[in-house]
Amino acid sequence: MKITGAEILIESLKKEGVKYIFGYPGGVVLNIFDMLYEEKDINLILTRHEQGAVHAADGYARASGKPGVVLVTSGPGATNTVTGIATAAMDSIPLVVITGQVPTMLIGNDAFQEADIVGITRPCTKHNYLVKDVNELARTIKEAFIIATSGRPGPVLIDLPKDVTVGKAEFVWPEKLDIEGYKPKYEGNKWMISQAAGMIEKSKKAVIVAGGGVVISAAHKELKELAEMAQIPVTTTLMGIGCFPETHKLSLGMPGMHGTYYANKAIQEADLLIALGMRFDDRVTGKVDAFAPNASIIHVDIDPTSIRKNVRVDVPIVGDVKKVLSVLNKVLKTESKGQWTQVRKAWLNQVEQWKKERPLSYTKSDQVIKPQFVVEKIYELTRGDAIITTEVGQNQMWAAQFYKYDKPRTFISSGGLGTMGFGFPAAIGAQFAFPDKLVIDIAGDGSIQMNIQELATAVLNKLPVKVAILNNGFLGMVRQWQELFFGERYSHTQLDIVPDFVKVAESYQAAGLRATKPSEVEPVLKEGLFKIKKPVFMDFQVDWTEKVFPMVPAGAPIDHMLFDEPREEKQKKLKVVK
Repeated sequence: MKITGAEILIESLKKEGVKYIFGYPGGVVLNIFDMLYEEKDINLILTRHEQGAVHAADGYARASGKPGVVLVTSGPGATNTVTGIATAAMDSIPLVVITGQVPTMLIGNDAFQEADIVGITRPCTKHNYLVKDVNELARTIKEAFIIATSGRPGPVLIDLPKDVTVGKAEFVWPEKLDIEGYKPKYEGNKWMISQAAGMIEKSKKAVIVAGGGVVISAAHKELKELAEMAQIPVTTTLMGIGCFPETHKLSLGMPGMHGTYYANKAIQEADLLIALGMRFDDRVTGKVDAFAPNASIIHVDIDPTSIRKNVRVDVPIVGDVKKVLSVLNKVLKTESKGQWTQVRKAWLNQVEQWKKERPLSYTKSDQVIKPQFVVEKIYELTRGDAIITTEVGQNQMWAAQFYKYDKPRTFISSGGLGTMGFGFPAAIGAQFAFPDKLVIDIAGDGSIQMNIQELATAVLNKLPVKVAILNNGFLGMVRQWQELFFGERYSHTQLDIVPDFVKVAESYQAAGLRATKPSEVEPVLKEGLFKIKKPVFMDFQVDWTEKVFPMVPAGAPIDHMLFDEPREEKQKKLKVVK
């Protein structure tokens, strides 16, 4: 029996186990939305902007490990997804984005709401399709999910012309599919793994740098086994946060531009760097030719193009991190002498000394709310049992520094693209993935305004998403750079009008709370996080002079760090601006 392309799409998504689609309707996808009118197995989550839909699907994917799905209309509906798609691509997040398109006979004729979304998104998708034959639709959807979720994950776009969705064909679902030319490599080269084991055995000052690939491959147990067995300290990149417990004695926190002093010192002094599922981006390496100058480098990554892309590598291993570590751990157990504690003793003592010399800290105050204090209080009250999303900027870095993450997929943030406005819709997606978990977006007053309309999505779906706004009246991270490197010329970073976030929340039928002094922080958090059972905006009016430290200036080696300055210097700057 023949059915329409719209019906084939819905049946295909069911076959893939899709429960939620995040989207927004429009002319050329009305027949698909009509199919969803009485659909019971799939829920369409109507967001208030297509960008919000993609970020929500992204947050769902990061929290659950399952692909996020998006459905939007053609033209501006499709182009509004681009920022979200690029965000997912940079962080290797599996998405399937379905866009409507004008009928095939009108493509290229500048028809109403036509845009070449396949051409536009080619640089920021893992793959994309323009489906011209309804008979190819089911296979295309199957392929899209395979490509999005396998190898190095990423977003895949399917562009559906109107005539394809109204046309009819038999529904034939390919249970198994072999995609010609697409063969991700999961098993690491055994000889290379043996070489890596030998280097680990000989090294005296090894460091593991764990990235997002450890989270994606669910290799956190294997990583912990390696670290504890070989007594190697672990630093986790922004995307890798949570893949190694930050309360563990071997944890070094985050490396790089705003990383810990001891993580950066350890990397620069190490004789061996074991890089797992990370890509050596510029925020981690700083000045590349001065990065880890004394270290041999082992690099494990499922994407061969990421290896030797930015730094020299001595032992490249292409494969899935979990599978590679499983083999590596077995080799080390079998072949090593096992004298790790004695071999690493001096090195671990040195690392502990660095931790004592410069722990993460800030100047405490009982007069003004410090943003770091808010994050610390959130950690204290939740005991680390929450999913934290972030916007981008100072709020993001403080959330990474002052909240301790012991489990993977509990820190959700836009790393590679650094997308302001990401955190709130991502929190909505994460809440759909885990309706019973506490989900908190740590936001800035600039970022939260970029997708603030999604408060309606949270309220209508009865999602108790919590938002802690670190409100400093500035685009804080940009202001920080202006202060440090542009002679305190605050060009267009002071937000002269910041909305009353309490009233904004209430206007959307959510709850709004405010703290203006340190003594109010804990009561507001207790009420907002635990007592109110609906979306909450918590407006913390924080010290605008605070900066994120440590900080490595752009282009400098990562052990050339700037640290906090005396309070009196901040007071001088207060007079300058005000």
